[in-house]
Amino acid sequence: MDKSYKLINMNDVEAEEVEWLWEGFIPLGKLTILHGDPAKGKTMAMLNIIAALTTGRDLFSPPGSPQVREPVNVIYQTAEDGLADTIKPRLIAAGADCRRVFSIDDSDRALTMSDERIEKAIADTQAKLFVLDPFQAFLGARVDMHRANEVRPQMKRLGDVGARHRCAMVLIGHLNKNGKANIDYRGLGSIDFMAAARSVILCARSREDPDVRVLATTKPSLTYEHTPVAFRLSKDRGFEWIGEYETPVHDLLVPTGVKGQKTYDAIDFLKEVVPEDGEMIASSDVLEKAEAKGIAEKTLRNAMKIIGIESVRIGDKWFMCCKDAEQQM
Repeated sequence: MDKSYKLINMNDVEAEEVEWLWEGFIPLGKLTILHGDPAKGKTMAMLNIIAALTTGRDLFSPPGSPQVREPVNVIYQTAEDGLADTIKPRLIAAGADCRRVFSIDDSDRALTMSDERIEKAIADTQAKLFVLDPFQAFLGARVDMHRANEVRPQMKRLGDVGARHRCAMVLIGHLNKNGKANIDYRGLGSIDFMAAARSVILCARSREDPDVRVLATTKPSLTYEHTPVAFRLSKDRGFEWIGEYETPVHDLLVPTGVKGQKTYDAIDFLKEVVPEDGEMIASSDVLEKAEAKGIAEKTLRNAMKIIGIESVRIGDKWFMCCKDAEQQM
């Protein structure tokens, strides 16, 4: 028998249950992506999750609530906000135990996802949560985020570190501007980011209330799909957990600034009839189907602008297609 390689017999593999830092949302020892459009509350949500984890209180309980589990240490790495003027004040407001929150000093040497300091810091602090916010800023200058062969090794290395230390690795990221695309293709860069993650969470504004943000799992690889949860973010009351929040994920993807049920209906209609892969469809066919559904042409044109569908003239005929579909996906 050839001994140049090793086979693993599944009979010898000991089955293990998945452990969770946050049941149904953030698994221990695995990669999780939390993403959404800018200014939708991703960082605020994560800092409040950190506050609960470092104090051992129930995730949705307010600061000062009784401890219900063992507090854990956290490493939070940000490339967008100042630690002194933004992150710490927010942690204090959330009731975090700041003695349990760490950040790797990268003032002399930029930190990247493949940096050996990440594993050393997790080992030294025994952290159970490591966060990169936003993770695209930590890829390094030599990594092309659109190339699968360059993305995969970065994700695998980070995932292996999390597995070795039983630490949840959370990558916070932004979505691209292609409102027409399936959620799986809304992340910036290669789809391999999403493929490597074991849990993907969408953070988006509620359609019903502009102050409400919803966290919904769009890729629950390790469990069933949990009910979305929500929080309120307002100038008057700051951050408040609401708890479970029943809403279709599809509704959360309607672009910000859309007003009126007629526009919502037109957006839903366009997403059904216009191909996502950039193929063209005759404008006359779309207009005819829209008229049959009672959608006015002006409303349809407005919806087209919102989600990036353009009209293209070929010869004497007009067609519709998803604008820059290949680039944005």
